Amino acid sequence: MREISKLSELEQGEKALVMEICSEESMGRRLQELGLIKGTEVTCVRKSPLGDPVAFLIRGALIALRLEDASCVKVQNCEVQDWD
Repeated sequence: MREISKLSELEQGEKALVMEICSEESMGRRLQELGLIKGTEVTCVRKSPLGDPVAFLIRGALIALRLEDASCVKVQNCEVQDWD
């Protein structure tokens, strides 16, 4: 399992769990309002051609975040289980 420290480092199709938001109070609150709460599963759906912004699936909603804001969210990879 590859450890990821920031949401901005997710590759397209990867899933991770939110561990912590490390941002100033107003941005941290805004990210929480978007659904980035500890334990929430986040999927990187698509990156723009220039890499910024990035679309994430968060609690059933598709949210685009700037890399600067996504880098404030610490995440941990979800373990993918092989059911074969």
